[in-house]
This record gives sequence, C-alpha cells and structure tokens, in this order.
Amino acid sequence: MSVRWTLLRHGMTEGAQGFRGRLDVPLSEEGLMQMKDAAAALDGYDCVVTSPLQRCARFAGEWARQNGLPLEIEADLRELDFGQWEGRTAAELMVDQAADLGRFWDDPYGFTPPDGEPVAHFDRRIIKAMTRLTHRFAGQRVLLVTHGGVIRLLLARARRLPRKDLLQVEAGYATCHPLATILANGQLRLSEAT
Repeated sequence: MSVRWTLLRHGMTEGAQGFRGRLDVPLSEEGLMQMKDAAAALDGYDCVVTSPLQRCARFAGEWARQNGLPLEIEADLRELDFGQWEGRTAAELMVDQAADLGRFWDDPYGFTPPDGEPVAHFDRRIIKAMTRLTHRFAGQRVLLVTHGGVIRLLLARARRLPRKDLLQVEAGYATCHPLATILANGQLRLSEAT
C-alpha cells in the first residue's frame, strides 16, 4: 500500500510569529494569499486531509470544496504542544529561558519545553496517523495541509536524519513538500517523492 502526498504548510498567522503549537490562531491576510499562491498549481488529488486547527482547516476546506474533493480532518496531525512557550517568540524566550531554548534547538527529542508535549510522543502520534491514513488512502494522491513541525518530522524521517537534526529541516510558510508513504508488513516507510 502506498500514498503520494503533497505536504502543504499553512501560511503566516495573525499576531507575532512564535511558538503557536496548540493555539488556534487564524491565518493573516498575507498568510491566506501565500496559501492561495502555493495551491494555484496543485491538481490531480483524490482528497484533502488537514489538521483541525483553523490556520490549516479553513483553507483546506475551501480548497477541497472548490476542487470537488472530500475533506478529512485528522486531529493527530496538529502541531507540537509547546506548553508554557505557547504564544511566545524565540526572542522573548532568550530573555528568561535562553539555556532551555538552546537545549531544545540542539536536541528536541532530549529536551521538552515546560509542560509541553515530548517530541518522542509527537513523533509517535504523527507516525500512527500517517500509518492509518496510508492504509485508508492506499493508491491515492492526497494533499495534506498541516504544520511546520509535522512536515519537519516527516521529512527528517524520510531523509533518515539523526533525531538531533529535526529542527534543521526547512518548512517555510505555505511551502509544498512531496512525500510518499508505503505500508509493508505493518511498517510505514517514508521517502521524498519526485
């Protein structure tokens, strides 16, 4: 069983840009335009899957309707929960939590933001969801509208990067990333599609 995905990150959100994780903030006008521009050349999909957070789901729902495609909301593809860092910028954290922020950047699997979701739990949540979806959408092309952290995790696994390099993966606002998933003997394999 295999699925060909296009991973589309949401655009810029309203307010100061920082750790947004579980916060349900909307796209800014600029972010909406970024999404429209990114999706303008996309076609040939069988369905759209989205995170439930409005910065993804509103655009995904509109795009799915415009293209006559079914929409699936997948709660497990929401962003990492940053705990006490939610709503704060890296610059703000440098004032009072610089050492902890540095530990997180250096080893995201080894350091969890205060009251946040451990990246190892996030990893398991994302891989379980992608395994389920690969089984469900076998043989299809799927547009997945999601978050930077989800995309970084999937691409890092596809590239077989060391865990410490997770945050080195680029996933800018409203960028598209092709990915293929294969489910064989109950194991999910990921690769960057061409």
